[in-house]
Amino acid sequence: MRGGQGAAEARVLQFTNCRILRGGKLLREDLWVRGGRILDPEKLFFEERRVADERRDCGGRILAPGFIDVQINGGFGVDFSQATEDVGSGVALVARRILSHGVTSFCPTLVTSPPEVYHKVVPQIPVKSGGPHGAGVLGLHLEGPFISREKRGAHPEAHLRSFEANAFQDLLATYGPLDNVRIVTLAPELGHSHEVIRELTTRGICVSLGHSVADLRAAEDAVWSGATFITHLFNAMLPFHHRDPGIVGLLTSDRLPAGRCIFYGMIADGTHTNPAALRIAHRAHPQGLVLVTDAIPALGLGNGRHTLGQQEVEVDGLTAYVAGCSVESALEAASLHPAQLLGLEKSKGTLDFGADADFVVLDDSLHVQATYISGELVWQAEAARQ
Repeated sequence: MRGGQGAAEARVLQFTNCRILRGGKLLREDLWVRGGRILDPEKLFFEERRVADERRDCGGRILAPGFIDVQINGGFGVDFSQATEDVGSGVALVARRILSHGVTSFCPTLVTSPPEVYHKVVPQIPVKSGGPHGAGVLGLHLEGPFISREKRGAHPEAHLRSFEANAFQDLLATYGPLDNVRIVTLAPELGHSHEVIRELTTRGICVSLGHSVADLRAAEDAVWSGATFITHLFNAMLPFHHRDPGIVGLLTSDRLPAGRCIFYGMIADGTHTNPAALRIAHRAHPQGLVLVTDAIPALGLGNGRHTLGQQEVEVDGLTAYVAGCSVESALEAASLHPAQLLGLEKSKGTLDFGADADFVVLDDSLHVQATYISGELVWQAEAARQ
């Protein structure tokens, strides 16, 4: 029905009494939806001479593009890095449950694993559109195993790898087919990494720098080879130093290709990154901030022992922290910026005319009240139903 003659015949929804995030500002405008896309009301009025078939009063709430999480390892007891017989059902469970968090699209993330795990799991998680069944899958994020031993973090050392002489073939032998892959995190200081970066970007796969001891020059060279993202800035990389700021220095480097925007993921929970560090990064390069959860399978389960890939982790207290920037900036960092990172900004992460009608309804405290995918209500808070 999208985009064709059927779309013109579809019902028109008008969301009224709301503040829409558009162009970096919250505007008091109505949102019009038809055939799963955001509609230009002027064309509706003056060319088709039609009005809305249904109006929905939003009670003064905020309407923002649906959130896009490009780094989520699992949740609700599901570990994407576990090679079970039915990986798809676990992904489906997470996709359904994250609707209540306003997430309409995500990149299931696999941490460092042995080749047999990639060969079994990767083919079982295809790209999939979102809907009432759950958030859409944009492609996999493979974080490792081509990362630094020194900065491996929670990644199992036994399964870390470096590139052999025939580097890209080595990567293919490790991962298997790349059809379902959207992002690969690697350490740019590894030998032959630039050959791999070029091959991946040629195939439309985003390359992210992370779990690395790279200095600034190595990071800049990686960007010239095609890298565009930094995995959880500040975490699992060399600390900022005034003589060599390392990967962090990419945020203000003057040695990058003209017009290239470097994006960086940040976990704004107040634990992985001190709020002051988050503010420094945002003020240095606000257009590149991408908020990620980096959620582990323990998401939604509370304290206890849980798996993360090939290892066990102990969860003792879960906290959340709201970044110290404007509401508009925070919302764009969770929607528009990840869409731009993945080259999807025409259809995702925006409420511009013609974009997919994936959006979230928020109260003034940014609590999710409802989630829509393709203009269809897919989740609603209990209080919002009354």
